[in-house]
Amino acid sequence: MGRTKPKFYPTYSSFPSSLFPLPSSLFLLRLTMKILTDWGFTREGWRNNSRGEYLVLLQGGLLTGFVILPVYQLPGLKIQSTQLLYIIWFLASILGLSGLIFIIKALIDLGKNLTPLPYPRENGELVQTGIYGIVRHPLYSGLILATLGWTLFQMSLSHLIASALLIILFEIKANREEAWLTKKYPAYSEYRQRVKKLIPGIY
Repeated sequence: MGRTKPKFYPTYSSFPSSLFPLPSSLFLLRLTMKILTDWGFTREGWRNNSRGEYLVLLQGGLLTGFVILPVYQLPGLKIQSTQLLYIIWFLASILGLSGLIFIIKALIDLGKNLTPLPYPRENGELVQTGIYGIVRHPLYSGLILATLGWTLFQMSLSHLIASALLIILFEIKANREEAWLTKKYPAYSEYRQRVKKLIPGIY
């Protein structure tokens, strides 16, 4: 009489985790919803743009378009001098690195006050120190520097146009943001007179 082969009863851990994506998906969804809520996004805001939600969507679309935009150079535009080409690349690298520094430092200095919305967070505080003691909108400054650096590196006319559109958007978004900040923080008017908007010491 032969031995009876033991029966195998599958458990949840016996199956690949890819067959059960629901728990992890729900976790990511809840985490995303919590972050958006903390940032100040609401269903009402998406309907009526009460906190500048549409500007955030436009910003995301322009930045995505900038990344995937093909390089277009003017016909006949070719740098013959190797030294001049190296100088252009060096300047582009400086712009890009400066932009990255601005962005990272701004994120650190903002901390819990971070929100992509131009409308300030309900429990936020007015940040005037660090990089915010140099320019009022260092995140916008950093993105502008980074896009201009890439534009110069590629000598791309298409990216120059996209950079110009981003600068216009950031100007509009910054103005909307400052109107709300002035209402919420009495000290913002003095801070606005003391610190430049986008370019240290200039503008």
